[in-house]
Amino acid sequence: MLKPTLAAACLTALASCAVNPTPAFREVQSTIQQRTGHTLFWNRGTAEDQQAAVALHDLLAHPLTQDSALQIAFLNNPSLQATLENIGIAQADLVQAGLLKNPTFSASWRFPNAPGQTDAEYALAQDFLEILLIPLRKKFAAAELQRTQASVAHDILALTADVQIALLRVQAQQQLLDRLNVLRDIHQTSVELAQRQHDAGTMNDLDLANLQATAAQSKLDLDKAHLELTDDREQLNRLLGLWGNDTAWTTASELPPIPTVEVPLDHLEPLAIAHRLDLAARRRSLQSLGLAAGLSSDFRFLSSLKIGIDTEHETDGSRVTGPTLDLELPLFDQGQARIAKLQSHYRQARQEFLQLAINIRSDVRAARDRLTAQRDLALYYQQTLLPLRGNIVRLTLLHYNGMLTGVYELLLAKQNEVDAQRAAIDALRDYWIARTELQRALGGQLPSPATTNPSTGDSQ
Repeated sequence: MLKPTLAAACLTALASCAVNPTPAFREVQSTIQQRTGHTLFWNRGTAEDQQAAVALHDLLAHPLTQDSALQIAFLNNPSLQATLENIGIAQADLVQAGLLKNPTFSASWRFPNAPGQTDAEYALAQDFLEILLIPLRKKFAAAELQRTQASVAHDILALTADVQIALLRVQAQQQLLDRLNVLRDIHQTSVELAQRQHDAGTMNDLDLANLQATAAQSKLDLDKAHLELTDDREQLNRLLGLWGNDTAWTTASELPPIPTVEVPLDHLEPLAIAHRLDLAARRRSLQSLGLAAGLSSDFRFLSSLKIGIDTEHETDGSRVTGPTLDLELPLFDQGQARIAKLQSHYRQARQEFLQLAINIRSDVRAARDRLTAQRDLALYYQQTLLPLRGNIVRLTLLHYNGMLTGVYELLLAKQNEVDAQRAAIDALRDYWIARTELQRALGGQLPSPATTNPSTGDSQ
């Protein structure tokens, strides 16, 4: 009765002995490609690694963009490469789950106290319960591999958002430095004019000191902005996995403008529930715990079943051969504690799953509201305040040319315009960061009119 089962199990084990994580990686790669538009690379010591190194330096030879920075991170970030190894580990566990345990061989020799033949006994046994459990073990390991794939993809999408935000901060800081340089030049010009007037006796010490202090503060602001830019660049270097000469990259100094048409902001919560990969990983983990609890309950009275054959060579020259059975008797430990523990883990995981779903919905609402507010703020600067400040500078210049106002009023108008430009840069940066955070909250994919109502429904 056991021969067909044993033969089938052996064939399954032989077919599963090759550990090949490539198909599982391709699935993750496809998911990332669909959600980011970029190709994921796994450095596994192959000839493709050299091609990746060439592609990396080609990308670094041009000013960084959102697209090129993400591709560099996918090629070169060591933490990402370490995360991808989880796929290989889970794939190896799946192969291990399909393998038979090695049979147990035992032998003993007993020597007579009088002349005669040695009593020798040999036994070979196999745990047949393990054979019966192979399909269930493989099902559990396959679910764990799917959980690992979802978790790895989620971590990669989180890295994507971090890279995008880091590059936005660098671009904003560079743009801010341009405005601070203009502001410093304005203050230096003011101090030079004031010094000449002071020397001529037409400006008192207090007014000169105020202008000098303002100029000194503008220099400090510029130095601080340079330091912040250095910190922002190093943060991006860490995310891109760059060091040495590769850190001398450049990037466009201007932030992208606000798009004319905003992404749809309706039905975002069900979209996030359908697309968030960390929730998918928790769902797989919950399913695995449920399967483990069920298996433990079904086999609570049968934890080991070894069947084998034993042969003994007696001292009189005869041989005794027969089957053996090794069965653990559940007299004291009937698996009650083990089952209770697994059930508690399952209930705990279910509550954590529900809490994560609630948190995701909250994150989406907060990111949506932040994006709306930041868009309104950035547009107000661009459409209202900056034109007003520019008009004030234009009118002040006309008055100055008509000798109706002084040079300090003109410099003050220009300073106020630059201050407004600084605030506008911050608002534009915060808008793009808010947009990136919404993308993160939705699972790495911004909504479009065709996907705002997922067929999966609005459920946890």
